Amino acid sequence: MSATEATAPYYLVNVSIFVKPENVGEFLEASLVNARSTHHEPGCVRFDVAQHEEDKTRFLFIEVYKTKEDFTRHQQTPHYLKWRETVAPWMAKPREGVRFNCLEYTNKP
Repeated sequence: MSATEATAPYYLVNVSIFVKPENVGEFLEASLVNARSTHHEPGCVRFDVAQHEEDKTRFLFIEVYKTKEDFTRHQQTPHYLKWRETVAPWMAKPREGVRFNCLEYTNKP
């Protein structure tokens, strides 16, 4: 483990998603259920679901976990597995997840 990984306060995942136009509403509904369930996981610090202001088929998930292992556990939860299976046919293209070690985290009220 590098010095950066050892001192990183959190593990952050950004997921870019493009949805078929006819599935935007049901995708958003399923994603909000998943996000709200994820908020209850002990290792989840934050889970934001964002929609592009102009391209309503484009979404961004900003996920923050205490550790990389917490993210791995998240991917094994029933609500995540259900979400992944449910939304798969609605994707316009494969989702892209980019993982980071968060070096600084500020949460303002």
